[in-house]
Amino acid sequence: MKNIFIIGSTGQIGSELTMELRRIYGNDHVVAGYIKGAEPKGELAESGPSAMADVTDGEALAAVVKEYHIDTIYNLAALLSVVAESKPHLAWRIGIDGLWNVLEVARENHCAVFTPSSIGSFGLSTPHVRTPQDTIQRPRTIYGVSKVTTELLSDYYFYKYGVDTRSVRFPGIISYMTPPGGGTTDYAVDIFYSAVRGEKFVCPLKKGTLLDMMYMPDALKAAITLMEANPDRLVHHNGFNVASMSFAPETIYAEILKHKPDFEMEYDVDPLKQSIADSWPDRMNDTCARREWGWAPNYDIRSMTTDMLDKLEKRLAGIKL
Repeated sequence: MKNIFIIGSTGQIGSELTMELRRIYGNDHVVAGYIKGAEPKGELAESGPSAMADVTDGEALAAVVKEYHIDTIYNLAALLSVVAESKPHLAWRIGIDGLWNVLEVARENHCAVFTPSSIGSFGLSTPHVRTPQDTIQRPRTIYGVSKVTTELLSDYYFYKYGVDTRSVRFPGIISYMTPPGGGTTDYAVDIFYSAVRGEKFVCPLKKGTLLDMMYMPDALKAAITLMEANPDRLVHHNGFNVASMSFAPETIYAEILKHKPDFEMEYDVDPLKQSIADSWPDRMNDTCARREWGWAPNYDIRSMTTDMLDKLEKRLAGIKL
C-alpha cells in the first residue's frame, strides 16, 4: 500500500486530488500538506492526517516523509499564471527552489514525485495546432519559464539519480469545487458561476481564443493514472501532453446557453491574460500519453457542461454531493 504526501493540498487541484487518493488508498495513507494560513478544513481535515509543509523548507518536508513513511509525493506547490507575473521572485522560489527541496528529499528517501507542468510551458514560437510532445518551448512568462524548468529539473533527477519523477502538462482545469484563483484559463470556471447565479458574465479573453481545457475528474485521472503506470512503458517521464477538449469563449457560452437560455456574456479583454493566452497552444497532441500509459479522457465539452452546471447548482445551494 502506498503512503502519499500531497504538498499544496488546499490549492487549486490539491483538495480534490487528496480526497480521491484517500478514496483509492485509504484515508490514513494520504497526508495533506499545507502552509500556515491555508490549513485543511471540513472533510479534508477530518478524513485523514495532515502536516504543515512549506515547500521552501526542505527539513520540514523530510520530517513529514520520515514520520509517515512516504513513498510517493505529489508536489502541487506553485503560483498560478497571472499571480506569478506580479510576484516573479516568489513564483521562482516556490516553483523551482521548492521543487529542488522536494527532489532532494525524494532522492534521499527513495520517493516517487509528481510535479505538474502546464500548457504555459509553451510560447509564441511553439506550434499551436496539435502541439507536439517534443517541440520548441520558449515561454516569456515567469510561470512558463518555471514550468519548463520543472520538466527539465525533474528529468535531470530521473537520469542522474534514478528518482521516479513524472508529470503532465495540464490544460486549464474546470471544477465545481474550486473557484477561480488567478489563472489565465480561469474564465472557463468563472463563466459557470455567473451562469448559475444568473449574472451577466464579463469575459477577459477575446472571441476566438482557443485553449486546451479539462474537467477536474479527468485531471485527477491523468495524475493518478500516470503515477500508477508501468515505468517500463514510459519513454518520456515529465511533461506529457494531455488533452481533453479545446474551446474558445463563445463556444462554452453557446454550450451553457443550451441549459441557461437567458444567460448573457460580454467581452472586456484583459491585456495581460490575453497576451498569455495567445502564447499557449490551441490544442495539444497527446499521442505519447495515450500510447505510453493509456491516457484517455472521460469528458468532452457537452458532458462536462451538463455535469458542471448540475454539481455547481447543488453545491451553491448547500446540497451535499
